[in-house]
Amino acid sequence: MVFVKRLYILSLFCGLLSYESPEVKKQQSKKEKMKERRDRWLNKISSIKLAQEQQVARAKRAAMPVVGDMRPLADALPELSQLIPSTTKTSRKASRKNRVPVKKKPEPTDFSLMKPAQKRKLLESETSRFSEAVKNLAHSTTNPLTAIGEHLRKRLKQEEEQEPS
Repeated sequence: MVFVKRLYILSLFCGLLSYESPEVKKQQSKKEKMKERRDRWLNKISSIKLAQEQQVARAKRAAMPVVGDMRPLADALPELSQLIPSTTKTSRKASRKNRVPVKKKPEPTDFSLMKPAQKRKLLESETSRFSEAVKNLAHSTTNPLTAIGEHLRKRLKQEEEQEPS
């Protein structure tokens, strides 16, 4: 196929083949030749412009997202406020109040299972309790064992009060 095309092109350049048969070919005036030449030139320019416009349109289509223009779709669909019954702000607040609080995961009691932040909190609270106990012992010089027992009873009461709530 390629060979046939090359042969055809070569024969055109050499003058072996002509577009028209020799009988049909007639003499053209200079004006007609110029007019024909100008028409070919204008056709060539218009085909180049058309090709450029097609290339620009192709690039626009490639650059445009898949959804395209959403304006006609948005105009055709009803508004969301029409579909959903209107809710007042007071009902939103009431629904927030009626929500059940999310239960947090209980903190581990084993020191090795605690996260570093939990360990730090526990150590800080224990050191504050210890320093408080030492102060109480310094004030009560009568019997240190009763002071420690009293301190432990207070601490157990505090933990019991904090646990149910």
